[in-house]
Amino acid sequence: MKTASALIIFCFISVCRLRGQEYISTQFSEANKLFEKNRFFDAVTEYKRLLFFDSSGTYQYEANFRIGECYKAGSKFDDAIKYFSSAEKAARSEGELFESKIQIVRSNLLRKTVDRALELLAMIEKEDKFRNRSEEINYWRGWAYMLADDWKTAARNFAIIDYNHELRRLADETDKSKVSVTFAKVISYILPGAGSIYTGNFLSGLMSLAWNVASGYWTINAAVENRVFDSLVVGDLVWLRFYKGSLQNAEDFAVLKNLEIANKSLRYLQNEYKGLKP
Repeated sequence: MKTASALIIFCFISVCRLRGQEYISTQFSEANKLFEKNRFFDAVTEYKRLLFFDSSGTYQYEANFRIGECYKAGSKFDDAIKYFSSAEKAARSEGELFESKIQIVRSNLLRKTVDRALELLAMIEKEDKFRNRSEEINYWRGWAYMLADDWKTAARNFAIIDYNHELRRLADETDKSKVSVTFAKVISYILPGAGSIYTGNFLSGLMSLAWNVASGYWTINAAVENRVFDSLVVGDLVWLRFYKGSLQNAEDFAVLKNLEIANKSLRYLQNEYKGLKP
């Protein structure tokens, strides 16, 4: 009698477990369908429901990873990192572990915490099990440096992957197109307006040069004619103002030009680049 009762209970528990597993599998499929339709809010709800009922932990990695992707698609990067970190803990293979870590890096790039992304990439690179993933590590490191406006270093990282890499060429061209802010200021010290002309602002540079020459002439002429007051007023208030203005303009124009060059490259990455993006 006891044996029969035990057998009945065992069968009942087995059936419940089987049906529960079938429910969880169906739940996972439904959540995936929502994800594939880009219904990320609804998908998150279903994946979280799945995590609640998945007592065996069968879909812990997949559900957490997909929730992270949903939040990332919705620009909720802090939440995305939280769930990618949970997926990392539930990873069952080196591949799943690496993908979770890289998604955390990519989310940091998107939320503009580039230093943190570089720190994480350095940590991944030190792990022996990821020695064969150096190309992917350098790829995302190159992206990090591009977003940090260090195009020269970005080009070096892409060159490690392939010297003819499209992003290596883009980063190198962007770096070479930029102007030197220091040089723009130095030549403006020597010849007012020269820095503005160097950055392509010819009219502003020529006007600055003309005003400096004119105010310099007035100052010197007043001094020669012993008009001390006029010489001091023109020299201190006019000439000095235009001279300092030419220095500031040179710096501002150089910074602005570099920003325009960088933004042009970033727009290309956003709208035209067909490769993998953060």
